Amino acid sequence: MKRSTAEIIREYGPFSGVEHVAGVTYDGQHVWFASGDKLNALDPNTGVKVRAIDVAAHAGTAFDGHYLFQLSGDSIQKIDPTTGRVLTTIPAPEGGGSGLAWAEGTLWMGQYRNRKIQQLDPRTGAVLRTIESNRFVTGVTWIDGELWHATAEGDESDLRRVDPHTGEVQETLDMPPGVSVSGLESDGG
Repeated sequence: MKRSTAEIIREYGPFSGVEHVAGVTYDGQHVWFASGDKLNALDPNTGVKVRAIDVAAHAGTAFDGHYLFQLSGDSIQKIDPTTGRVLTTIPAPEGGGSGLAWAEGTLWMGQYRNRKIQQLDPRTGAVLRTIESNRFVTGVTWIDGELWHATAEGDESDLRRVDPHTGEVQETLDMPPGVSVSGLESDGG
């Protein structure tokens, strides 16, 4: 397993009226982030919040190329980013999650306390696959066909590349002291 230290190259915020960022995704133009009662769009070039959708947004956020998916309590909302309208809602397994990503035509949901990642059917919420972790899962994403997840344990946080079939940790990036990750996304670069 490869292990190294993460380097923070840019930070955004603080944002007026936002106490906590819970989930993030990237639609190719904007970074969307969950902040409790709003789903916010951020211009990554300027760092300016350009739009907000009034919707319960308490955890992970994902984008499938057309729609946003937002974890809120024990459900996952499918949202039209143009209108802000919730199109449908599916149940989130085991009462909800901590992270959300879109890959392989499915949703991938992190579960913080249960220390696992679940692959979900985006139409029904049915669990298709479960990957165990030995740490609290705080975010999930896919980068170039590889599954990554963020973890936290005590005062330590890291990013892990894992085999999506076995859950075996293949690479770890340790976060700097005092930095923890609550959502995870990649812009492909």
